[in-house]
Amino acid sequence: MKKIYLFSDGSSLGNPGFGGYCAILKYNGKEKIIKGSQREATNNQMELKAVIEGLKALKEPCEVDITSDSSYVVKGINEWLTNWKKRNFAKVKNPQLWKEYVKIAKNHKVFANWVRGHAGHEENERCDEVARQEAQNLKDGG
Repeated sequence: MKKIYLFSDGSSLGNPGFGGYCAILKYNGKEKIIKGSQREATNNQMELKAVIEGLKALKEPCEVDITSDSSYVVKGINEWLTNWKKRNFAKVKNPQLWKEYVKIAKNHKVFANWVRGHAGHEENERCDEVARQEAQNLKDGG
């Protein structure tokens, strides 16, 4: 099973507002950037969307090491998801996104790592910049 490193970040101008996300996939010295935007999104939605879109880009089951500055995403994946699934996502924010995550992640072995945002982590800083630019481009009419 290939080991993939997925770095992700999301941004929202207004929260909710214009949202942007970015995931950087790294494998065997190669890198791929996945990015996008959405109207009326929260920061947490974009943080999770970055992970989902990054996983969607994988063409086969992989071991995926996610790095995010979102404790919501990291704790959701590592700690809360099992109970959320048992409760069918009752009283969980963003249930549709979490259900999409479960569907996309089921063939992968996933572990999420938290890093402090805006603290100099190279890939996190790059994801943050791209996500903010995606949100700004949408806000500017792009």
